[in-house]
Amino acid sequence: MRKDRLFGAFIAATLAVPAAPALPPDSGSVVLRCGALIDGVSVSAVGPAVVVIEHGRITAVRPDAIAPGGIRVIDLAGYTCLPGLIDMHTHLTMRPEESLDLSENYRRTDQQQAAISREHARRTLLAGFTTVRDVGSYTAWADRAIRDEIDRGETPGPRMQVAGIYLTIPGGGGDLVIPGHPESEIPARLRAGVARGPEQFRQKAEIAVAGGADLLKVIASGAVFAYGGKPGEPEMTPEEIAAVAKVAHSHGLKLVAHAHGARSIREAILAGADTIEHASLIDAETIELARQHQVALSMDVYNGDYTDTEGRRQGYPEEFLRKNTETTEAQRRGFTAALEAGVPIVYGTDACIYPHGLNARQFPIMVERGMTPMEAIQSATSVAARFMGWSDRVGSIASGRYGDVIAVKGDPLQDIRRLQDVAVVVKG
Repeated sequence: MRKDRLFGAFIAATLAVPAAPALPPDSGSVVLRCGALIDGVSVSAVGPAVVVIEHGRITAVRPDAIAPGGIRVIDLAGYTCLPGLIDMHTHLTMRPEESLDLSENYRRTDQQQAAISREHARRTLLAGFTTVRDVGSYTAWADRAIRDEIDRGETPGPRMQVAGIYLTIPGGGGDLVIPGHPESEIPARLRAGVARGPEQFRQKAEIAVAGGADLLKVIASGAVFAYGGKPGEPEMTPEEIAAVAKVAHSHGLKLVAHAHGARSIREAILAGADTIEHASLIDAETIELARQHQVALSMDVYNGDYTDTEGRRQGYPEEFLRKNTETTEAQRRGFTAALEAGVPIVYGTDACIYPHGLNARQFPIMVERGMTPMEAIQSATSVAARFMGWSDRVGSIASGRYGDVIAVKGDPLQDIRRLQDVAVVVKG
């Protein structure tokens, strides 16, 4: 991915784009003359088209390619414009190489954490993902800190919703208990969401809300990259999940459940989860339940390939590699079955399992496993925005939305891999 792009605080572009002077950071106004346009909602592309962004919001989308006067124009003839992409499953505070030694988290200072988060935010934005949902951090509130920096305009990065602390059982998939390290070595802040029993989880959920969480997340069943346990083996009880769901919904927040196994997926759906992460070992009964409840699945169907190749090269723990093998193909079969059944699928990569900035590597796998290119794009635009509760802000190129637009050379509907090389990023 090319890195030679940055127009002020609002526009990032490669040198392949016709030269334009940098806009002042506080302008927020630009006209994009697009060779073609995918609006994130329609089932086909239109083009050529003009997108007018004024003071950070889209004010007009015109199919006639006639740009209004008085506003700086960027000529993107030969490019396809799309809404800024949305990734529903990132961890901007974490790095893939930490799988070799998770105890690095014990020793990291706040300053070191902030530097990691800023770099990951920048890479994610330049990859075309102008909105993300950061679904948890071992370091309590590291995701909130980077969210607030971005909102204040101090750091370039995507718009964010954050879950903050993991809500997990002792020794569970979101706990940083590591073999060979006594629990006394773990800083208390890394276990801020560890609980047992409905009342403890209710209290932890209220703490997360008070701390600024935009959503709540539970680790319902065992993680692949966690020591001990079995992927899909239930961890939280239905009563514990329900206690968190009640808190989330009482505050108008959504509940996300990390769940690999069919049983824990069912329990999370029935308890009130809005979206399910991974769903690696989902079965036909659970797919039908998700369809009935219109619960969205966020299935990271690319990262199994990365883990198997890079993980072996880098020396990931054998336990992690084995669990990855056990879940990758099963998850992809589940993805196809859920898609065919009409279950909503939102774009989520579990970014940090592989490096931030490679988020778009998942698109070809989704198409290979049954999605049309347009369905894959919508899963990362309008469908994702709907399940984030942000349809009025992002996810489509329409008047009133934030001016978040990306451009790629050529037609991603003919070759979805075009989205792996985003040429222009506009974040309004």
